[in-house]
Amino acid sequence: MKHIIVFFLFISINSIAQTTSGHSDDFLDLNKPERLEWLKDAGFGMFIHFSFDSQLGIVISHSMSGASQDYLDRFINELPRTFNPKDFSAEDIAILAKLAGMKYMMLTTKHHSGFCLWDTKTTDFNIIKTPYGKDLVQEYADACRKYGLAVGFYYSPEDFHWLHRNGQTVRRRFPEPIADDIMDKYLDYTETQLTELMTNYGKIDLFFFDGGEGPLQEKSKEVVWRLQPDVLVTRGAISTPEQSIPGLATDEPWEACVTMGTQWQYKPTNESYKSAGRLIEILIESRAKGGTFLLNVGPKPNGELPIEQEGRLRELAAWNFINRESVHNVRPWIITNEANIWFSKSKNQHTVYAYLTKMPNWPRGDRKEFLLKSIKSTSDTKISVLGQSGELVEYNPSVDATARFDQKKDGLHISVVRAQRIYNDHKWPNPIVVKLENVEPALDPPFVNTISATILDNRVMLKGELVKKGDGEKFKVGFLYRPYAGFSENLTGGAWTYSDFIEIDGLEKFNLGINDLAAKQEYEYRAVVRHPKIEIVGEIRRFRIP
Repeated sequence: MKHIIVFFLFISINSIAQTTSGHSDDFLDLNKPERLEWLKDAGFGMFIHFSFDSQLGIVISHSMSGASQDYLDRFINELPRTFNPKDFSAEDIAILAKLAGMKYMMLTTKHHSGFCLWDTKTTDFNIIKTPYGKDLVQEYADACRKYGLAVGFYYSPEDFHWLHRNGQTVRRRFPEPIADDIMDKYLDYTETQLTELMTNYGKIDLFFFDGGEGPLQEKSKEVVWRLQPDVLVTRGAISTPEQSIPGLATDEPWEACVTMGTQWQYKPTNESYKSAGRLIEILIESRAKGGTFLLNVGPKPNGELPIEQEGRLRELAAWNFINRESVHNVRPWIITNEANIWFSKSKNQHTVYAYLTKMPNWPRGDRKEFLLKSIKSTSDTKISVLGQSGELVEYNPSVDATARFDQKKDGLHISVVRAQRIYNDHKWPNPIVVKLENVEPALDPPFVNTISATILDNRVMLKGELVKKGDGEKFKVGFLYRPYAGFSENLTGGAWTYSDFIEIDGLEKFNLGINDLAAKQEYEYRAVVRHPKIEIVGEIRRFRIP
């Protein structure tokens, strides 16, 4: 019972922190508990950003905001005439998503530009009026169902084309509310489009709302839940951080929306892709923290996926084929990680998955040993490496491939061999997953809260608080900090730097100063506490030096 009480304290504190960064609303939320549970079980999905302005390789929709009249005229009237994604294969993309371990897909049926990928009766600004001439949303929905993937629709209640047609400035933020008579027309237009989407394509499993004045989004959610009460609304109802992962685990559902590179839509030049290995690490971290990873792709104007994106998905597929039981139906362990070893636990069993990350040069056939301080074995404990029989290493009959464990006073010692041949050069740079059955928590972790930063010239005073002691008595506390890499580059940021540490005895606030930081630089930081056995970090926050 002690562990249960502590765990719910952990959740409630972190849930408060999540509300500041997730685009969730405090208004209408009719998501059914069983649908939210489904999302937490699923854990992995594919986002597809696709529209007619992919022909230019530029940001989807946003170039309309602040654009000249000439630009808008050509964007709206000329660009759709050359949009022909004749090589778009919803089936090929769905198969790739399924292989990669994704359980659902989310397509931009209409982004902020207002261009619709379905046969809408509300506007001629749609794909039927292009050389392609077919309902791409129908193809997408059919392919999802054929391959057992849940059907998700992204929809922007915000519509730049509609605003332009109705004499409004094309913009995302209005300093004053839109006039009532204009807003009434806007709401009617949105309701008609959503009615088409929710009545013409069968059962829709998920919906993602992005943008729009308050009444627009609330009306939109009311329409979809009225027409399909079982639909799961993610953005608009739960936390959906973009290009980032929450700093802590939580029992509340959340969905991280992440690009492979720096842009949502196809970007043929000036792009920087994350490696497949990094994407696997992001998936692991998302699952270790109780969230769902929604990974984006952006098809080329002809409808094909860029080879850079397909290649990364196939590497993800190889990793998933080996380790998929550690991705679905899992929940956070008592801690998210011990350094580069991340954890999740099975939903309904006493099984923990240990993801051994940052081991790119592990030779096939070599044995490595690891010390796990948060896990304790029992008389029924079993150990294995996912994907491996533990019986042999190909072409090396003298090598013992069995996985072993030994419970000692300082923790659980595990010993495993990378035995499986995945690539022809015998190398495999991605995480190995160790399955530990019938294990128990070895400790009751503390909890530290990151509070605030106060800036004085190039010095910053950081404040944190130890809010749960766990089974420790004395603690050393401090902070980690690093330059903020930027919105799109956040998940590829550099190494953290430690501040000094001070010792505290109990639940109390603490302050530490950091000197000589770079001017005009934004930093991210988090509190950290050193338990006698392990190190625990707090939520990530940011400050900027003037």
